[in-house]
Formats: sequence, C-alpha cells, structure tokens
Amino acid sequence: MESRLNFFGNPLAGKVLKHINSANKVIADSALPAATQELVKIRSSQINGCGFCTDMHTKDATHAGETQQRLNLVAAWREATVFTDAERAALELTEQGTRIADAAGGVTDEAWANAAKHYDEDQLAALVSLIAVINAYNRVNVIVQQPAGDYQPGQFG
Repeated sequence: MESRLNFFGNPLAGKVLKHINSANKVIADSALPAATQELVKIRSSQINGCGFCTDMHTKDATHAGETQQRLNLVAAWREATVFTDAERAALELTEQGTRIADAAGGVTDEAWANAAKHYDEDQLAALVSLIAVINAYNRVNVIVQQPAGDYQPGQFG
C-alpha cells in the first residue's frame, strides 16, 4: 500500500505539519500525564480508523512502559478496570470530542464536569488541544491513506 500523497515530503504540507508539530510539542511538555496523552491519541485514532496513528501511539506507549493489557483494552475502556477515574474522564472527553458530528449537542456538560474534577485548567487546555491535534493528524493520514505498520518509536524525533 502506498500513500496517495507524500504528505511528509511535500513542501506545503511540511509547513502545515511544522505548526501542528509545534502545537503537539507544547501539549507533550504540559502537565497532562504522558500516559493519558498516549491513551487519548490511541482512542481517537481507533475511532477515526487511522492505522498509522494507532500503530505509532501503541508503539510509543509500549516503549514508554505502558502495559499490553491496558493497550488491549483502550477500545473497551468503559468495561475495563485497568484505567484510573482521571483516564476514564479523559477517554470520555476524547470520544465525545472526536465524534462531534455524531452528537447533536457536542461534548456533554457531564463529560466536561467529570474531566474538570480530575484536571486543572492547564491540563484541560492541554487535553482539549490534544484531542484537536490528534484528530487533525488522523484526518491527514486517513485522507492520504498513510500506510501503517512500519513506525519505529522515536522515528519522528
């Protein structure tokens, strides 16, 4: 399988990715726990059917010490007992924020209030930003049909 467009090699796309990557770096350096960040990226990527990002973030999470059990259960987090209440709140916000078009009211007040119980204002800003950024990455990769499977942890820096 080949990508429809070499988005990573295109000069204009490279400029766009530079800015998205800069935003991602700000989020990565925030106080939002790194494990939560990876769970959010994985769940959004699963929902969006982005194989490239699912491959990348499960490998990055494993490399950072995440357990296989938790990775296996991200898609079924509601029934899993291996996630903290804070992680569950982040995953709910991720699902609702990723599926905006599926929900007439967008993100519910209940999901927001639950996340706000676990995260301070800066962490909430990072979480909302992360959901937006991973959705942007997912959409680029799905649109260009970026192949999945060959990612190596740390490949992009």
